[in-house]
Amino acid sequence: MAHFAKLDENNIVIEIHVLNNADLIDENGVENEELGIQWLTNWSGGYTNWKQTSYNRNFRKHYAGLGFTYRPDLDAFIPPNHHTGWTLNEETCLWEPPTPNPSDDDHLYKWDNDTTSWVLILVSDPNRPRGT
Repeated sequence: MAHFAKLDENNIVIEIHVLNNADLIDENGVENEELGIQWLTNWSGGYTNWKQTSYNRNFRKHYAGLGFTYRPDLDAFIPPNHHTGWTLNEETCLWEPPTPNPSDDDHLYKWDNDTTSWVLILVSDPNRPRGT
């Protein structure tokens, strides 16, 4: 099955649609995104802002989800940023904190948008074996 994201005027994902792979196969037997866009444009009554997305993340970095943004300059779907001070890593297309998560001490932390820092929320049991 082929998956397509319907994008609004700001390239924000507003819907995901699934097509039969046969609807994307050209005369040479090759999958062609444009054929899927044509099919969806006809089906939707003329809406043209569609991009194919990969459930297996084989292209465009991430599977598109509602609220993701399609960035044409990166040819990638970018997840929403819910954290103050985080920046986009354009290689991975993931948001990164200004300071790394101090999780190497086996405690659990969460990001606090008000203080723009990591806050300890659970101290691990020093007698518990790591990874359990």
